[in-house]
Amino acid sequence: MTVEPGVPLRTGQHEQSDAWSIERSRDEPERFAVLFDRHADSVYRYAARRLGPEAAEDLMAETFTTAFKQRHRYDPARADARPWLFGIATNLIGRHRRAEARRFKALAQVPAPVPHEEPVADRAVARAGAEGVRGDLARALAGLSARHRDVVLLVAWADLNYEEAAQALGVPVGTVRSRLHRARRTLREALGGSDPTAFQEAHAHE
Repeated sequence: MTVEPGVPLRTGQHEQSDAWSIERSRDEPERFAVLFDRHADSVYRYAARRLGPEAAEDLMAETFTTAFKQRHRYDPARADARPWLFGIATNLIGRHRRAEARRFKALAQVPAPVPHEEPVADRAVARAGAEGVRGDLARALAGLSARHRDVVLLVAWADLNYEEAAQALGVPVGTVRSRLHRARRTLREALGGSDPTAFQEAHAHE
């Protein structure tokens, strides 16, 4: 059974949100497996886009191992655990900054296998998940500072809104807005004026 992120399940009279499962797992550790079933694929995809598939499996596993160890500190008022999990994953990715930058620089040299000319448009970062990060976009991402790359990719690839990205990074929402603004400006300059993150502006404000 596939469960959409943040959508609770009903079993009997209980609503099994992420927070509910985490809280129950404090006494019944096996309950934590629900989070893995719901979110492992999305955490893996996020890690693979940033570090490549070779490192993603280990990073995804470490994310959930870390989350399990820290489950007693989880705020039960937050029904959706995605920001928490992506925050852990992003912190772990932080140990591989040089590898990530090298990956994007290498991908910048790979020509995109497109049948026709298409300029980098508003959906460039979103499409990168399916089509791969190549050319100018990869080079632009490599050129971002670590904190700016984190926030723009949490919004673009982890599909978090501003508040959720703030939770993931442990910073105020205003800091997320500021970093995203600067990251977008840097990307626009690197991509000849295109804005690859505008596609999620409406969602990010929710």
